[in-house]
Amino acid sequence: MKSCLLVCVVVGLILTGCDLVTSDAPQSVSGVTQTTVAVPVGSDGLTAEQRNIKAKYDFDNQQGAVKYLYIVSAYSGQVLLGSVVDGKVTSSNKRLSPSIVTSQDGTNVGYDMNGIPITIGGRNLRTPEVLGDDGTYGWSAEYLFWKDTNGIYHQHYVSGGQIVHVSSAPMTFKSIVLTVEQPVASAAGQAQ
Repeated sequence: MKSCLLVCVVVGLILTGCDLVTSDAPQSVSGVTQTTVAVPVGSDGLTAEQRNIKAKYDFDNQQGAVKYLYIVSAYSGQVLLGSVVDGKVTSSNKRLSPSIVTSQDGTNVGYDMNGIPITIGGRNLRTPEVLGDDGTYGWSAEYLFWKDTNGIYHQHYVSGGQIVHVSSAPMTFKSIVLTVEQPVASAAGQAQ
């Protein structure tokens, strides 16, 4: 009987100790722990955010699309530059290949080095960079470049005090300091 009681006390202590076990979830100083949430998806299996991002890539890659680029002064609100864009405005740091790769042939690099396999110049290498959803490597910044509807290449370095706005429809402003090209008449005779 005493041994049965001793076993019950030990099991009770063990079970009580289980309540004190903390999880590996991040915890703030105030004691609040990380939580999760179930994000609902639509009939297409996508969340609202995924649907918006997919629509952006679909929109950006429409063949023959025309967009309108405006560089606005953050100080005066005056449009400093306006351009009709053929296709898409792209950031200078976007690349078709990763900028960082292993210096050794990938066959000599163990998988413990991690990285994603990539072949460059016939060599099997690995890179820590991930190919973006738009099929490019890199990030947005430094300067923007685009081709206008007249086929002219443009490059704009974004510095302080500028707001970049790209639209799928032309906008009206009191004045534009610099227009980099004249709109081309479409087949229907209307200005784009």
